[in-house]
Amino acid sequence: MKNIMYIVPAALIISLSAFIALTNWKVKEPYEVKFSGGKIHGEFKGLKANIRFDKIHPEESKISASIDVNTIATGFFLKNSHAKDALDADKYPVISFRSTTVSKNASGYKTTGNLTLKGVTRPVTIYFTFEDHGQSGIFRGSFKFAPKSFGITHDGTPDELTILLTVPVTQ
Repeated sequence: MKNIMYIVPAALIISLSAFIALTNWKVKEPYEVKFSGGKIHGEFKGLKANIRFDKIHPEESKISASIDVNTIATGFFLKNSHAKDALDADKYPVISFRSTTVSKNASGYKTTGNLTLKGVTRPVTIYFTFEDHGQSGIFRGSFKFAPKSFGITHDGTPDELTILLTVPVTQ
C-alpha cells in the first residue's frame, strides 16, 4: 500500500510533464543584434544562445545568450575602436544574459534576467514576441539600459542604449 502512495504521485508528475513542450531552439543566420543611442548605432555578431522555450508554459523556459564584444560594428572603424575601448573588450570580451523568469504579457512575452557587461551584472527585462513556424521560428525583442550603470563612462557614451533583437531559430 505504501508503494502505491509513492507510485501514483510520481506517475501523475511524469504524465503532466508530457504536456510541457519545452523546445530547444538553435540560433540560425541571419540574426540581428542592433544597438542605438545618442550618436552611436551599430550591431554585434558572434551571438551564441541556449534557448529552451515553451510558448504555452513560458514560466518553464530558460534563455541564456552571449555576444563577442569584438564583433561590434558601427560602420566606421574608429568608432568600432572607441566602442571596444569603452567596453574594455580585452578584459571583458563577452556580454552575457541569463534569464531568471519568462512570462506572458499583453503583447507577447517578457524575460527578466541578468545582463553582464564590462564585468558588471544588472537586471534587465527583455520584451519579445515569438513567431512559431513549426520546426523554426523568430524571436523579436528589445530592451533599454543605461551604459553608465555598467561602468561605461567614455566621452560620447549615451545616457541610454536600445537593443533590438531579431533571432531566427530552428529546432
